[in-house]
Amino acid sequence: MQNQAIFPLFYLPPVSYFTLLKENDFEFDLEKFEHFPKQTYRNRATIASPNGSLDMVVPITKGSKLHTPYKDVKISYQDRWQRLHWLSMQTCYRSSAYFEFYEDGLAPFYEKKYEYLFDYNYDMLSWLFKQLKLTKQLTTTKSYETDTAVDYRSVLTKKEVPLVQTKPYFQVFSDRNEFIPNLSIVDLLFNQGPQAKSYF
Repeated sequence: MQNQAIFPLFYLPPVSYFTLLKENDFEFDLEKFEHFPKQTYRNRATIASPNGSLDMVVPITKGSKLHTPYKDVKISYQDRWQRLHWLSMQTCYRSSAYFEFYEDGLAPFYEKKYEYLFDYNYDMLSWLFKQLKLTKQLTTTKSYETDTAVDYRSVLTKKEVPLVQTKPYFQVFSDRNEFIPNLSIVDLLFNQGPQAKSYF
């Protein structure tokens, strides 16, 4: 029996992802062999903009059909999405309390061209764990597991309501927008810095 929870690997995951990791004592494996599902957080993240939430999507190559294993899905660089994502983050978070503290560490992810989406997301999650002072070493599945006690692979999709409600915190555009729950973890980091861990 698989003892560890299995989580999908997301691009700049939402705050609730970390709440669920915490509920599982950070004992988890990242799914590497699933067929890549479209329209999920695996290649998109949501940040706060002056007009509300803003989705950022990492484009994948046309050959990445529904039955392509996640580990084999390639990133498309046909459009200059890295520049767009980084400009969006700079524009939306330049005035936040901690953006300058994290920007030098995050910027290289928008300069280096990764071939595979899984590798890109894995390295970014490793970086996020370091910033959050989470000591867990990230481990991945060795094959597609069907016999597991706790399986989050089909939850936390864009279409589903978040499973957990996280504590509200100050957000950059709180003067014009109501609190937007379950944004990307970078929203929490940029606004709360070292205190981010206490909100998930």
